[in-house]
Amino acid sequence: MANFDEKSGIIPCNTPWGKWLQTVEDVFVEVLVPEGTKCKEISINIKTKTIKVVVSGKEVFSGYLHKAVHADEAVWTLEDKKLIRICLPKVHSTAGNCWKSLLKSQYEADPSTFDQMEQKLTLEKFQNEVQENLEIFFIKDKNRNPGFDFSGASITGNYHDGGPKLG
Repeated sequence: MANFDEKSGIIPCNTPWGKWLQTVEDVFVEVLVPEGTKCKEISINIKTKTIKVVVSGKEVFSGYLHKAVHADEAVWTLEDKKLIRICLPKVHSTAGNCWKSLLKSQYEADPSTFDQMEQKLTLEKFQNEVQENLEIFFIKDKNRNPGFDFSGASITGNYHDGGPKLG
């Protein structure tokens, strides 16, 4: 499946410790940590339904995830000794599976942010379906692929719960 064009933007939900954001397939968490933090000072425990992040012996956050993730495929990195990036692959990777919060009852997106998240996930779903259909259509002629650019696209109408089901 084609990757979502990041130029079209992903809507972040800010938190006291950083932010979280999502695509159809993944939830990304960015945790700001004190500059100079080392990997050995970080403990991240990811299970299918729970997560716990501890830095220098202090819990940053923990709890039940909004929905299930593939814990065995989750990864995290420490960048520039000041930012932890966590990738949580969603068990149910559909546009209709837009998370309202990172954890149950915690770090919830405000209504406007959630509305924008739903729009982006529906647009991502549409882009992926168009790309898949084009790949099938142009499979005989690999030199012909129009490569549509969705970076300036917007979506209106019914985009809630993944929008209309396309054939």
